[in-house]
Amino acid sequence: MDLQALIPPNKRRDLLSFCSSGLQVSRLVLQGTPQPYPSAVFYHLQQPSHVVLPFSHPDFSGAILSYRRVKAGTSWHHFPWIALRVFVFLAFGTPSSYSAEIHATGFNYQNEDEKVTLSFPSTLQTGTGTLKIDFVGELNDKMKGFYRSKYTTPSGEVRYAAVTQFEATDARRAFPCWDEPAIKATFDISLVVPKDRVALSNMNVIDRKPYPDDENLVEVKFARTPVMSTYLVAFVVGEYDFVETRSKDGVCVRVYTPVGKAEQGKFALEVAAKTLPFYKDYFNVPYPLPKIDLIAIADFAAGAMENWGLVTYRETALLIDPKNSCSSSRQWVALVVGHELAHQWFGNLVTMEWWTHLWLNEGFASWIEYLCVDHCFPEYDIWTQFVSADYTRAQELDALDNSHPIEVSVGHPSEVDEIFDAISYSKGASVIRMLHDYIGDKDFKKGMNMYLTKFQQKNAATEDLWESLENASGKPIAAVMNTWTKQMGFPLIYVEAEQVEDDRLLRLSQKKFCASGSYVGEDCPQWMVPITISTSEDPNQAKLKILMDKPEMNVVLKNVKPDQWVKLNLGTVGFYRTQYSSAMLESLLPGIRDLSLPPVDRLGLQNDLFSLARAGIISTVEVLKVMEAFVNEPNYTVWSDLSCNLGILSTLLSHTDFYEEIQEFVKDVFSPIGERLGWDPKPGEGHLDALLRGLVLGKLGKAGHKATLEEARRRFKDHVEGKQILSADLRSPVYLTVLKHGDGTTLDIMLKLHKQADMQEEKNRIERVLGATLLPDLIQKVLTFALSEEVRPQDTVSVIGGVAGGSKHGRKAAWKFIKDNWEELYNRYQGGFLISRLIKLSVEGFAVDKMAGEVKAFFESHPAPSAERTIQQCCENILLNAAWLKRDAESIHQYLLQRKASPPTV
Repeated sequence: MDLQALIPPNKRRDLLSFCSSGLQVSRLVLQGTPQPYPSAVFYHLQQPSHVVLPFSHPDFSGAILSYRRVKAGTSWHHFPWIALRVFVFLAFGTPSSYSAEIHATGFNYQNEDEKVTLSFPSTLQTGTGTLKIDFVGELNDKMKGFYRSKYTTPSGEVRYAAVTQFEATDARRAFPCWDEPAIKATFDISLVVPKDRVALSNMNVIDRKPYPDDENLVEVKFARTPVMSTYLVAFVVGEYDFVETRSKDGVCVRVYTPVGKAEQGKFALEVAAKTLPFYKDYFNVPYPLPKIDLIAIADFAAGAMENWGLVTYRETALLIDPKNSCSSSRQWVALVVGHELAHQWFGNLVTMEWWTHLWLNEGFASWIEYLCVDHCFPEYDIWTQFVSADYTRAQELDALDNSHPIEVSVGHPSEVDEIFDAISYSKGASVIRMLHDYIGDKDFKKGMNMYLTKFQQKNAATEDLWESLENASGKPIAAVMNTWTKQMGFPLIYVEAEQVEDDRLLRLSQKKFCASGSYVGEDCPQWMVPITISTSEDPNQAKLKILMDKPEMNVVLKNVKPDQWVKLNLGTVGFYRTQYSSAMLESLLPGIRDLSLPPVDRLGLQNDLFSLARAGIISTVEVLKVMEAFVNEPNYTVWSDLSCNLGILSTLLSHTDFYEEIQEFVKDVFSPIGERLGWDPKPGEGHLDALLRGLVLGKLGKAGHKATLEEARRRFKDHVEGKQILSADLRSPVYLTVLKHGDGTTLDIMLKLHKQADMQEEKNRIERVLGATLLPDLIQKVLTFALSEEVRPQDTVSVIGGVAGGSKHGRKAAWKFIKDNWEELYNRYQGGFLISRLIKLSVEGFAVDKMAGEVKAFFESHPAPSAERTIQQCCENILLNAAWLKRDAESIHQYLLQRKASPPTV
């Protein structure tokens, strides 16, 4: 997560820049060497007992000292700020020999810009001085800055931990600081805490001694950090157990869990211990700290945060119960651990210069997490899953008129939240994957080592990475990649073929792909597109690789027989969509039925067709016919993508009176694979079989497949009565099925199971399916539950979003609920990225033109600055849905009726 603001760094390096925001700390000392800006700053933090336990009086206070250089005579300075109250003086000389002491007399707080300007009674002379700032702040409950996290002890007592979340611009909520990524510092941190509490920070403990003023307290002192950005600072105080090991490189690895749940940290520990050496070998750069802690935080807005040496996680992103965690949770934990540990190098050791280059952190980590998991768990077939989880998700967003380039200018702090989206993460990861394929692994690793070595403990921009990779590979990396990072969108490659004797002539053309249809602008953007071409002679190898650097291009494939198919984008690696001529598409379809096309190419072909239909370039009926060709499909990820697209279509058709017909289609498509899989694991099955079984049974159960519904009800009854506990992999599909077709009694049982659940994964599993209920009074009960104390603040969003995605009535009820409770919801998340997610989940499924106007009007009168782009994207999607419905609803209906009259033979 990141947020940051104001003016670009090169415009502010001659200013004293601080940030603060809503806390009160007992003592905080900042010291730095006399340089143009604080490149070496030492923080000393001490907290009084009333802050740590029980946090019922959530205030803290502190002080910072920093050596400063005044470069020009002035009577004022300003620094970033949020809600901290500050008291300042500047003393010239050194702490041992002050020649003068000048107290600030004026404080101009500019809340909107998160700045405070300090006025001094006389002009400050040039030279070196020590800036001292006393401050007070609030230990908040907004999951940002320095905040309280509520947890329940094994005995049932409610207590609080004190934790931090600083990225992007919330270190200023904990202490005044130059809260910008390019202004790095070293940090000395000490915490005064109750002696029975765990105290953690970025570095290892170097001293722990009784606190002289209170025998119940201890002072914990940590080693000085390397030079690092403020958003990576972290400290945690609470009650935790841990498991530990050492990596083969000798790094101490610990996973901190809630008390009594140390066993649930072992899987993440195993992953982390494998991951650190993998990255060290891949980058050829050692991990620079003596330890790495991974800790599960009860109240946590993001999935995880890469604080250097102390990585914080939601409980569901770190904890695995061997008996009660499902296969998808294990995979998710492996990916998140891989992502955050990648940041220890790419983001922490080398940090983006400014938030414009956020994608350097997040896009790269979102790519290499898959490389790491593929290394640790090759049985996951994780790169095929990448295409469905990241690649297609990014293309869906980037096809909108309201998308944005990967590199986007950031001015105000609220703008940083807006770019924590599928463009920075998933498109960033996808173009890195394409670049890696274009360069080759050997030169890519060489370039990464050059980059990390040159810029370690410094800051870098996108151009710096391109330069290193260009030097390593000898290829025109900057020229190619600037077309992908500096302009939004991606191309649609149209291809047609002609047989010329023994060769195949391909005619390629590129145009910007638009969710609204064909591009109609005058100056169409162009991309330099690495294109791979395969044939049925060897579907897994590229017959030809080219760089398409012009709008149109002819390519000759030598020795291709007339009966052989030709396919673009082997492995679905290139970030573009492909539209084939009718003849080429027809030749590819048998490759779906007989599985001669590789799984990732079957997935890419289907997804391209679905997106072309959604954009109105081809008919949706054509895609439904292709979907029926997947009857023999064995691959989990291909089915997952099919399921997702049919879900989108089902949501669209929920606005019609033939919604049940599309459910019949879903049952026809998924029944054969459901029958082959059955309900119980078979000998020799693995991770992907478990994922596929849960997906298929959930799809059939939701669609009302009679046999699935009956078996789900039987197994649910046995589960509730304790006769036969459901395996973790079956719980989500069973819960979803019985709720979708259940009554108030079913909902009450689910809420009881939620209350009894000791594991957050199980609570979340239930929360995500509650919205499947169809009865209006039960929908309202679920929405009320979403804001209750029973649901953690970060999980309220998924409960409301689940209602909106559950049914047409649920969508309307959720939107009304959001409007009626907007003030509470907005204040709860302080305008952070969870607000954007809530809005997106709740309104994007509408398909009536007037709803776009209603949504736009509501947010014009109820501003949400950090969600402005999300709101625009949602309104655009509503209009696109409405256009799609008008364009294709009747032909879809006729096709479904025709199928019903004469069912297809499979």
